[in-house]
Amino acid sequence: MLKPERQKKILNLIRAKPIGTQEALRAHLERVGVPATQSSVSRDLEELGIVKHHGRYALPHANGDAARGLVSLDIAGDVLVVARCLPGRASAVAVEIDDAALSEIVGTLAGEDTIFIATRDQKSQRAAMKKIWEMFA
Repeated sequence: MLKPERQKKILNLIRAKPIGTQEALRAHLERVGVPATQSSVSRDLEELGIVKHHGRYALPHANGDAARGLVSLDIAGDVLVVARCLPGRASAVAVEIDDAALSEIVGTLAGEDTIFIATRDQKSQRAAMKKIWEMFA
């Protein structure tokens, strides 16, 4: 598996469950089919800017390398895109998406670290994802 894919899995795991050690993170990666050594996990945590907060790994509150807050985009159903953001950044990311006035997007709904993006149809869904990544690249 390539490093960017492994790092995406690490971000998803850290968002999903409390993980307090590199060994525990490595074991979780193994369970989801991502082979990793302790040294590669250590390097990934450093590169991603992951911090330890209250005994568990957490995403930093600001990280310029994380596309101004946007972490991932995923398809949900036929007309919904789910955007994951750094904690506290979803509203700012949603405002940028709304300000872009993309014709494919009907509207957005932002929480703390997640945005639901409603698109006009399935074709618009893919086009919107591409345009959003271009905006935050």
